[in-house]
Amino acid sequence: MIDIRKLKELVRLMTTSDLTELDLRDKDEQVTIRRATAQAAPQIIQHAAPVAHSAPAAPVAAAPVAAAAAAAPAANEDAGLIAIESPMVGTFYASPSPDKPSFVSVGGEVGPNSVVCLVEAMKIFNEIKAERAGTIAKVLVKSGQAVEFGQPLYMIKPS
Repeated sequence: MIDIRKLKELVRLMTTSDLTELDLRDKDEQVTIRRATAQAAPQIIQHAAPVAHSAPAAPVAAAPVAAAAAAAPAANEDAGLIAIESPMVGTFYASPSPDKPSFVSVGGEVGPNSVVCLVEAMKIFNEIKAERAGTIAKVLVKSGQAVEFGQPLYMIKPS
């Protein structure tokens, strides 16, 4: 079984070094991770089952992630706003737990290191930071909603 912490570190390595594919194999396991480029639409993650020494690995799960369909807001409405985008595919959570308040809300001020939400990917909760200073102008997704790599989560007015 693949250690989820190692897998998370591999995904982090891919994003920091702009790799689009990573293929690791040993005598017992094979893992192939692919991520979408700016030009390609779907993100595909494959996990291969343990392999026999004489047989090639067969993928256990491989499914393109469907693109989220969202209506485009009016251009003049978003003039001057900057999107905070999801750095990965996963499930969006606006608060640290269901009984806690949201990390941010419309009108709230954020700094570059402000945590704005969590994105759960492979049972790991990743803190998403604003990465810039500003005021939250729009919340574009609901807690519990699936999000795509690069999908806008919030719109902020830079300060």
